[in-house]
Amino acid sequence: MAMYSFRPRGVCSQEMHVEIDDGGVIRELQVIGGCSGNLQGISALVKGMTAKEAVARLRGIRCGMRESSCPDQLARGLEQILAQAQE
Repeated sequence: MAMYSFRPRGVCSQEMHVEIDDGGVIRELQVIGGCSGNLQGISALVKGMTAKEAVARLRGIRCGMRESSCPDQLARGLEQILAQAQE
């Protein structure tokens, strides 16, 4: 298992910490800042999901008029993690 941290851009949350096991499954997600209840819900929903599936489900979600959202920023962070893992 490995823990990754990244800073979302253009959204209310300030930092995301995600733990992914060797099979690519999300085991833990902690989000600093943002809408507490919504982000706790997202964290609970992605636990046990593969990072690839989370990206497919969350990528492109917008928050109001913003170009992105906390779920979209999580997907983008996971994409970077997956890309680094393949290098």
